Amino acid sequence: MIDHRRLMNVLHSLATLLFAAVLLPGCSREPPPAPADAPPAATVQWPQVAAPIAKDPQLEAKIAALLSQLTLEQKIGQMVQPDIRDVTPEDVRKYRLGSILNGGGAFPGEKKYSKVSDWVALADRFYDASMDTSGGAPAIPILWGTDAVHGHNNVIGATLFPHNIGLGAANDPVLMERIGAAAAVEVAVTGIDWTFAPTVAVVRDDRWGRTYEGFSEDPEIVRAYAGPMVRGIQGAPGSAEFLDSRHVIATAKHYIGDGGTDQGIDRGDNTASEQALLDIHAQGYLTALEAGVQTVMASYNSWQGLKLHGHKYLLTDVLKDRLGFDGFVISDWDGIDEVQGCSKDKCAQAINAGVDMIMVPKDWKNFIANTVVQVQSGDIPQARIDDAVARILRVKLRAGLFEKGRPSSRPLANKTELLGAAEHRAIARQAVSESLVLLKNRNGVLPLRRDLKVLVAGAGADNIAQQSGGWTISWQGDGNTNKDFPGATSLFAGIKSMAPQAVLSVDGSYRDKPDVAIVVFGEEPYAEWHGNVKTVDYRGSEEALLRKLKSEGIPVVSVLLSGRPLWVNPELNASDAFVAAWLPGTEGGGVADVLFRDAQGGVNGDFRGKLSFSWPRSIEQTAVNRNDADYAPLFAYGFGLTYADKDTLGDDLPVATE
Repeated sequence: MIDHRRLMNVLHSLATLLFAAVLLPGCSREPPPAPADAPPAATVQWPQVAAPIAKDPQLEAKIAALLSQLTLEQKIGQMVQPDIRDVTPEDVRKYRLGSILNGGGAFPGEKKYSKVSDWVALADRFYDASMDTSGGAPAIPILWGTDAVHGHNNVIGATLFPHNIGLGAANDPVLMERIGAAAAVEVAVTGIDWTFAPTVAVVRDDRWGRTYEGFSEDPEIVRAYAGPMVRGIQGAPGSAEFLDSRHVIATAKHYIGDGGTDQGIDRGDNTASEQALLDIHAQGYLTALEAGVQTVMASYNSWQGLKLHGHKYLLTDVLKDRLGFDGFVISDWDGIDEVQGCSKDKCAQAINAGVDMIMVPKDWKNFIANTVVQVQSGDIPQARIDDAVARILRVKLRAGLFEKGRPSSRPLANKTELLGAAEHRAIARQAVSESLVLLKNRNGVLPLRRDLKVLVAGAGADNIAQQSGGWTISWQGDGNTNKDFPGATSLFAGIKSMAPQAVLSVDGSYRDKPDVAIVVFGEEPYAEWHGNVKTVDYRGSEEALLRKLKSEGIPVVSVLLSGRPLWVNPELNASDAFVAAWLPGTEGGGVADVLFRDAQGGVNGDFRGKLSFSWPRSIEQTAVNRNDADYAPLFAYGFGLTYADKDTLGDDLPVATE
């Protein structure tokens, strides 16, 4: 008899190798591009967004005065953002650079275990260089950006919240604002001014390697979340807290349609109509703009063949002119290299299209030189440069960077007690418990009594790196162990605190027969295109363990760690209860809060999570979204059992994969 699942695994591995090959530099991944000046496919009435921040004549006068003091080279320097691994404070002073970033896995001095004081000290050195006027240029404070996408995830000891896919299942906009505010405080502790969050992608194909960065497959939750998350990070426009010492600059990303590419290929082509672009993929931007988001990051993907980094219609005509965005557009990491006809160090089309700040991690010196020549030759109008720099200065002035002083002098700087603070961890723990979705609960096996003998098994049971996923300390979330997460709680540690007789056995072996087994398994960490897959088949090896435990008369509770809905019919059949835990982050105790009864035997915390992504019925069902004409998932959008619900799933789901 053919083992269809094993056959599919082999075919998937071959497909992955072929897919990796087409990502090699120089290989084309898309059909021939449309002309750079191609008109939009259709005329759509984009809404006007009421400006949440009124234009300030005094501020605009300051912008004009600063612009008048800058040379062309210095203006372009303000438009450039290198990575801290490829720039020095002296470079900032010499080239009058406007921004720096620490990419995933970048640390002060390239030391993973840098202390908070190391981050602040480096921020001071870059700040001091930007404020040095000895060369005759005006003092313009540098702006440091970081990918704090589920907490301050580059910094050891930070609170890591569930990734967005879990937060979407919580369906709690009020909680989102609290999460944004807590994350902003931890970023401010390290002297950094700006986070590249929130991601407001609407994910239409779960094969996408960034699926877990999206709140939902449907614009409903994304629209409801974007505004509160931005307000949490930045503070409310018009209030005293807006971009004060406890808040940082937010970024709505990736503009636009990144979650809707053909076949879910990261950086691929979104072929949606313009009306669908508005109705589905733009909704998070509308509420983010209403909340006063100050930066928008352009997306790697194309729309109908034309790369977004070079798309003037969407970046300028729609975002800036129609939607009224007066902050600045930042490119993604070497994003200009994606634009047809451009390279990492040269791209007039991106600037002319409306990108204001260019993230050029390594080749920034050549970029400055090339861009100066392009302006002098007329390829880039001087007015476009002035507009870009004015937008950057506007955000810096609104953020109070000219008044806040050295990073080390700010109220929250070096307050290590705020990094991973108990209050923040409590918010994250609540988010974990609210995000859990109960897919199966045969015979009411959950919730569990605390006095049971519990066997805790599976590779994810005591693995904080796996439960946190990608964008965790390193870019891919790899290379980390539990010791890299001081103050964090693994799922097993959370269970042990609830059930004193719990025993950890990763392989599921035991001496004394347990009353119940909790098996934790799922995807290994990944980020961006590294997470692209061809099918949504879960390719783990835990089914045999689940069946073995059941055959021995042990009730089995499966906890799945994943960044996307997965086809897990065999594992569902082999489990008495099944929980989608997504990627919960550092506060694993939030899982135990729901799995176990309280000390008196009552319900401690009920399941509140509801699917914000439809669950696949087959491995080929990779693009299954609410309101599709042929909508037929295994579990529909909005599904999620509570302890009051009767489970009718059974143990006979189809498992053939052909």
